[in-house]
Amino acid sequence: MAVRNSIRTATRRFSWLFVGPVVAAFAIGFVWPFLQGIYLSFCKFKTTSNAEFIGVGNYGEAIADPSFQYSFGYTAITAVVSLVLINVIAFMIAYLLTQSIKGSNLFRTVFFMPNLIGGIVLGYIWSMIFDGILAAYSTSILLNTTYGFWGLIILMCWQQIGYMMIIYIAGLQAVPEDMLEAAKIDGADKWQTLFKVVIPNVMPAITICMFLSLTNGFKLFDPNLALTAGLPFIIQPDGSTINTTEMLALNIYNTFYTAGAGTRGVAQAKAVLFFILVAGLGLAQLAFTRKREVQQ
Repeated sequence: MAVRNSIRTATRRFSWLFVGPVVAAFAIGFVWPFLQGIYLSFCKFKTTSNAEFIGVGNYGEAIADPSFQYSFGYTAITAVVSLVLINVIAFMIAYLLTQSIKGSNLFRTVFFMPNLIGGIVLGYIWSMIFDGILAAYSTSILLNTTYGFWGLIILMCWQQIGYMMIIYIAGLQAVPEDMLEAAKIDGADKWQTLFKVVIPNVMPAITICMFLSLTNGFKLFDPNLALTAGLPFIIQPDGSTINTTEMLALNIYNTFYTAGAGTRGVAQAKAVLFFILVAGLGLAQLAFTRKREVQQ
């Protein structure tokens, strides 16, 4: 007992040696830049050293910006479509690969491998693939909004389905065998077992996968930049342009780096609004799906 107490005392005394560096790195790498970014969203600046506080004007400009409004709607549609397709296809593949199919381990590896490729590389690879296919129609993915939209959806599905599949496989393998046997004894067919037993027990995995696919859909940047760069564009009556395949993250980037130094405060305000949007949607989705999880 004395030895155990001494170990506990030593653990409490020296725990800061292990926790301290992690907390310091988190504060320096995330908390401080995040707080500084919030402050800069209320400022007009070219560099952070000459920021001039102007109040909420940047937020008004950000919300009134037609390109930001368009990117918000476009991003929402893209995120919802990709969320449904990614999770449905990933669950179907995971369910099939847990049915004692020959070579299932090989299939798991093959489906997961696209997740290891970076977004920029994926964007350029699929850009060449799509333009090669569309060359027969004398067009390009950069010239058609519909092609650009479905190109992004296909790219996102190809990259993320394998990752979500692994999570679903883990959830399916955790379904209690006694429940499956009881359903079989009661005369339930495969569809009834799937919807009444399997899916309710896999809800924790569904919660995680939906959260990841939803937030990834809204945060998509590098594949969007590499695949379409927001093109094509339409010209507004006032002379401004709207990129028709530009998602929110790319819109913020373009506002900050290509629209001139005078708009950097507006871009920072967009970034703060973007954070609030993604965080709010993510938390709402977590609360919604967690209520439907089965307590085992």
